[in-house]
Amino acid sequence: MKVSRTKRNVWLLLDDEALLKQCREDRYKSGGPGGQRRNKVETAVKLHHEASGASVHSNDSRYLERNRLTAVRRLRERIALNVRAPFDLDAPELPDEFIKQRGSRGTLGVNEKNPVYPIIVATALDALQATGGSYARTAAALGITTSQLVKFLKSDREIQRALS
Repeated sequence: MKVSRTKRNVWLLLDDEALLKQCREDRYKSGGPGGQRRNKVETAVKLHHEASGASVHSNDSRYLERNRLTAVRRLRERIALNVRAPFDLDAPELPDEFIKQRGSRGTLGVNEKNPVYPIIVATALDALQATGGSYARTAAALGITTSQLVKFLKSDREIQRALS
């Protein structure tokens, strides 16, 4: 799906509560780990973010709140991985969140626990799509080294799946 970069980045930066308000939430009973009380109440959560078309679920825990938080985190990941925005290679407008994670020597210092991680992923994938898959041109447009870009893209299994 293609949307404006601003709209997508706003979704990614919303706090959990605000992002949840944009979603339709379904609860259901689910099997799996959790012991005897697992199937007695509806603790599994499925979130549908209508604006982006993204849909995720979580049934990892027997606690509704924990599953809801996990689903919100997964929703941000899904939006970052699947919602593309136009990227101008001639005059790239990088989000401030991306620029702040760049080092002076073309490094990129961010991991999955960083709250701006989804924006970094989305920006890198937008640029990669704009270059037709050229890692060197993508890295140049992002102001990082090619090796840093490849290292970043390979550091996350979900990014690797999205690129396959």
